[in-house]
Amino acid sequence: MSGPDLFSQPRRIGRGAALTLVFASVLVAGAATGSLPDADAKPASGAPRSAAPAARHEDVTEAAAAAVADGASPVEAAQRAVSRSGDRWAAVYSPGDYQEFQEALDGAYTGVGLWARRQRDGRIEVTKVAAGSPAAIAGVHRGDRLRSVDGERVDGRPVTEVVSLLRGDTTDAPAGTRVRLGLERGTRAWTLTVRRARLSTDSVTVRRLADGVTVIRIGSFTRGSGDVVRTAVRQAPASSGVILDLRGNSGGLVTEAVTAASAFLDGGLVATYDVDGRQRALHAQPGGDTARPLVTLVDGGTMSAAELLTGALQDRGRAVVVGSRTFGKGSVQMPSRLPGGSVAELTVGHYRTPLGRGVDGTGITPDLDAGAGALERAETVLGGLGDTP
Repeated sequence: MSGPDLFSQPRRIGRGAALTLVFASVLVAGAATGSLPDADAKPASGAPRSAAPAARHEDVTEAAAAAVADGASPVEAAQRAVSRSGDRWAAVYSPGDYQEFQEALDGAYTGVGLWARRQRDGRIEVTKVAAGSPAAIAGVHRGDRLRSVDGERVDGRPVTEVVSLLRGDTTDAPAGTRVRLGLERGTRAWTLTVRRARLSTDSVTVRRLADGVTVIRIGSFTRGSGDVVRTAVRQAPASSGVILDLRGNSGGLVTEAVTAASAFLDGGLVATYDVDGRQRALHAQPGGDTARPLVTLVDGGTMSAAELLTGALQDRGRAVVVGSRTFGKGSVQMPSRLPGGSVAELTVGHYRTPLGRGVDGTGITPDLDAGAGALERAETVLGGLGDTP
């Protein structure tokens, strides 16, 4: 598990709220959101509930209103009501948290610029340092061991908790606040202090392999990521295939996933979803590249909007899916304002692939299983799909 100390579910991770996404392998810790046409809905995960969505929303609203009238915290009251509802993937945001969440969807976050993962022995290893970030300027390197954050030992702790400490979630630490890091490199151990900063992340990276294959990796579906994917496909050499790497992609904006699908489809259905029992559909835009060989890489960290995209490409015969079964996060949540200005997101329905397959709780099974060496397996498969170099 690895990920940067960046966004996803805002500060509530540090407050012990349920982890819904794990912007883990890539972004660590958060809830997948989505903006569905006409609904601002999001794929998330969870089983159908016995209570009607409208009733759950009414209960949460009433709880927040009563708290406001009593001078109590509407956020805490709404969270208690959500907990009683049994809606596992529901969330309640304070106004500030929700604003931060929206900024996160723009690819902005407060942190020091570290990616980390927990080794089998419990040690926390730095796997990447963002260029120009406070951590990079302070001399932190990939491969360094992170031993403590502000004096708290991190060995054996979940990466999500480590991320929460780096971000200063428990104190809502803003950019500019100091954080003390205990590090180790070989036999050297030292402590340094850096200041958190507002940083940005590129959710889409594009690289060319030696054989000419273009690899497009989407870490999450932030605003504008779909257009980046379409541009990358247009700029790829005409004779080369594409590997769409969605491993560890914990979701994001559904509209961006649909835009990404449009890079490979000439219109048509991407997914259907229901909101309070009303069926709706998501369609790709026309004009995508339907001829270029395409392989999609997935794993157990592929969630939500990334599963929606995978299911569309698989069902429509556009891509061969390689990897391992995806997470299985396919319910729809919608945000609404509560008394006091907080925001609640409650599950209202589920989405399905073009062939009507449900994803929630089952995930998507790849066409070809692959664990270690999945990228090499994808290259081999791609070579058999067309005239790749």
